Amino acid sequence: MCEQKGIVMDNHLLDRIIHNPDVMVGKPVIRGTRIPVELIVRMVAQGISQREVLAEYPHLQPDDIQAALFYAAAVIANETVFPITSTAA
Repeated sequence: MCEQKGIVMDNHLLDRIIHNPDVMVGKPVIRGTRIPVELIVRMVAQGISQREVLAEYPHLQPDDIQAALFYAAAVIANETVFPITSTAA
């Protein structure tokens, strides 16, 4: 297991995510597929159940969905935030 900013993640889950410049222009995808992590996260965010995701993409495993969510959490945890200040017109 590894810990990033208070998030404990199993390495076996993160091993399910790959980056390959020849697959989906290097976006993170589920290993052995062309399914981007972004797609899975969007589906979950839209309220699509794990069962429905797996029915739509039968070659995925439940751990693939969990890995996509862990990956997204890790990316956000390491994101640098620059506050935007507005100026009155």
